[in-house]
This record gives sequence, C-alpha cells and structure tokens, in this order.
Amino acid sequence: MSEMSAPYQQKSRFMAFHQRMAKSKPLGAFGGAVFALFLICGVFADLLAPYGLNETNMLERLQSPSFLHILGTDHLGRDVFSRILFGAQLSVIVGFMAAGLATVISIVLGVVTGYFGGRTDMLIQRFVDAWMTFPDLVLLIVVISIVGPGVTQIVVILGCLYGIAGSRIIRGSVIGIRENMYTHAAQSMGARTIHILWFHILPNVMPIVIVLFTTRVGAVILAEAGLSFLGLGVPPPAPTWGSMLSGTGRTYMYLGPWLALAPGICLTMVVYAINVYGDALRDLLDPRMRGS
Repeated sequence: MSEMSAPYQQKSRFMAFHQRMAKSKPLGAFGGAVFALFLICGVFADLLAPYGLNETNMLERLQSPSFLHILGTDHLGRDVFSRILFGAQLSVIVGFMAAGLATVISIVLGVVTGYFGGRTDMLIQRFVDAWMTFPDLVLLIVVISIVGPGVTQIVVILGCLYGIAGSRIIRGSVIGIRENMYTHAAQSMGARTIHILWFHILPNVMPIVIVLFTTRVGAVILAEAGLSFLGLGVPPPAPTWGSMLSGTGRTYMYLGPWLALAPGICLTMVVYAINVYGDALRDLLDPRMRGS
C-alpha cells in the first residue's frame, strides 16, 4: 500500500512546492507556467500543428495573420504558427539533451575535484580555467565548422561547453558539504568513498543541480538559435527559431513583419521564463535564501 501511495506523495509534494512558489514568487510561477506550455507545444507539436512541417501553398504566400493562419504565412505560403511549433520541438530536444549532458559533466567534474582536492583538483580546474578563456560563440563556430551542423553535433558541443564551465558551481558546493560533520562522521566510521559521494555529497548538491539544469536549458536554446541564425545550426528543411529569424524573417521583414516578430517573441519569452523559473527554484531550494 505504501509503495502505491509513494507516487501520490511525490505528486502532492510537487504541487505543494509550486503552490508555495505561486504565493512567494509569482513571477517564477509565471515562468514555470510558460515553461510547461513550451514543453507541451514541443512534445505534442505533431498533434497541435494545423499544417504540415513544410506544407506550401504559393497562393497564400505572405498573408497577414488571420483565422486560417494565426501567425500568417511566409514567402512560400507555409504556416508560420505550425513552423513555430515544430521549432519548439527541436528546441525541446536540443535544450534538454544538451542541458542534461552539461549537468552530468558538471556533476562528475565538480564532485571529483571538490571532494578529493589536491593535485586532481588543480589539474582539472586549470583545464577548466583554460576552457573558460575561449569566447563561447567563437568556440562554437569553429567546432561546428569542423564537424558540420546537425542535432547530435550541437547537443554534444553545447553539452561540453556548458558542462565544463558549470563544474565550478558544483565544486564550490561540494567543498562546503565536504567539511560538514556528517561527512566527517561517515569517514570516521569507515564508509567507502563511493558511499559518501552517493549518499552524502550528491543528495545535498541536488538543489544546485536542479537550478543549474533549468538555467542551462535556456542558455542552450539561446545558443542554438544563435547558431541557426548564422546558418550553423540544424540544417533545413527542419525549422528552428534562429533560422526563421535569419532567413525569411530578415529577407521579408518589411513585407511581413510577423515573420521576424513571431520567432523572436517566442524565443524571448521562453528564455526569460526559464531564467525567472530557475531563479525562483534557487530561492526556494537553497536553505541560505529561505530566510530572505
């Protein structure tokens, strides 16, 4: 009976947490709602899109927003709203996969360097210092130019880029947790290192990990849009918000301003919503911030 009630208890805790967020951090709750809507649109884009991915109709080219086409059409008569939804689907895939890979890399590097310290910490952190000296956009352009554009390449490159830099945040938290009394007690009782890391260190850095993951999703979506704007993102005919801004949005901006406004507003709202939601999570999950 208790095993069956465990999912319900987790669901009630999840709902209670977000109810508390709605009361104390209404802007963060709004960001979470927009984030949830973005996820739904991305996951169910095939069902929500009223038209096909590249369904063209030259008789309806460059039409302004109407009941048939909520966000108008582009120069080939393709429905902009449908392409926005399919672009959200790509953003969900790239954002979550790259942010997940970045979080795993940050956890591994941060926990290892923060807990063991010494020469291991010095060698890895000097590599992190050297990595962070390179400008992100220049590094992305160089690597994408070498390996070629594609979803897999973008996920791996963005995951490594943000994962290595984010290890500093995890490392700082691990260093503070390593000096706590329960960690020293576990060491004095003869607990194995893997046991201490799994049951004492990792659970206590999970709030930081959750916040880091949410903020990385927004950063990855923005970086992918920047690469697509420069023509180095996911290759056509797959629609992305960055490529919609760069291609038809920039070419036909004066004839159809909705071509640039629609993906630009969507990109701005999603990234802003994810950032304020991550800030609210940090304030509620960090014990040092609860008093304020």
